[in-house]
Amino acid sequence: MFSRKNKNTIDSLIGISTSIEGNVYFKGGLRIDGHIKGNVIAEASVSSMLVISEQARIDGEVRAGHVVVNGEINGPVYSSELIELQTKARISGDVHYKALEMMNGALVTGKLTHEQLVVVEPVLKLAASN
Repeated sequence: MFSRKNKNTIDSLIGISTSIEGNVYFKGGLRIDGHIKGNVIAEASVSSMLVISEQARIDGEVRAGHVVVNGEINGPVYSSELIELQTKARISGDVHYKALEMMNGALVTGKLTHEQLVVVEPVLKLAASN
């Protein structure tokens, strides 16, 4: 009866004829077909998906959970979950990821850095006896 929202749902679209100068902050899913001159940053506390289409170009930093790239990014990319680099992906900048899928033809000019999941061990303290 009621369906849960799929985590891969695209909530917003920046169209092919749209050009934005300034930072873009979003929650949920965002697809970019246009040009952004600024950072594109997802809210860190919720699951997010960013799709950068073949026509899209971003000149700035990109931060999101799941990132799908088939366009051009000039700047660093930080993916806290998965980054998919499709055949027409062009990234000029360092890529930080937890999981990576890279198709034949994708190009990265920069460092690929696998971010290890940091597990903080709880500190156990014994009660002092009198």
